[in-house]
Amino acid sequence: MVFWVFGYGSLVWNPGFEVDEKVIGFIKDYKRVFDLACIDHRGTPEHPARTCTLEENEGAICWGAAYCVRGGPEKEKAAMEYLERRECEYDSKTLVDFYQEGDDSDQPFVTGVIVFTSTPDKISNKYYLGPAPLEEMARQIATAFGPFGNNRDYLFLLEKAMFNIGHEDDYVIELANEVRKVLLSLSGLSSPLKMKASPGAIAMDSTLKMKVLGGAIAMDS
Repeated sequence: MVFWVFGYGSLVWNPGFEVDEKVIGFIKDYKRVFDLACIDHRGTPEHPARTCTLEENEGAICWGAAYCVRGGPEKEKAAMEYLERRECEYDSKTLVDFYQEGDDSDQPFVTGVIVFTSTPDKISNKYYLGPAPLEEMARQIATAFGPFGNNRDYLFLLEKAMFNIGHEDDYVIELANEVRKVLLSLSGLSSPLKMKASPGAIAMDSTLKMKVLGGAIAMDS
């Protein structure tokens, strides 16, 4: 028995469980959005972080990484239990077709890939924040933090991870640049910093000094 899971957030750079195969590729008809609250990793109940989830969008594609777990029921059970703890703010598991990078055929590389998603309804899903103006989201991300670190590093690490796999996300870049503007404003600096993601993506630490991202580890999704 084998299962595959698709990562589009922190799973892209930090799966956190034993995997037997990693494949870069995409799923269809979904786009990445920062509409989900995180209250136990990079935020708190009083000041939730914004992390990414998927929104259905016909014709869209979402790049990321698919991970395969083989080796019998015990290994698969351990991986799934880990993922369910880590992805606890996602209330659904959706099965999708996954398409491998570089494969020009219309056939999926693998079908029935698990992806953790969230119901876009504030009543039935207490973690769903919904969309907000870019500036409002940027200020929330720039200032939220929790036991596993701050919200902005999650965004900057995702920006860097998408660059590293060769598929930058324009929405992530736009949001990251807006967060940098907020951080510069909070630090009293006046010149906005805009950039495309790069191997040394610029972030801000808790003292609002610029630093170059290294191999930071994040545990939330």
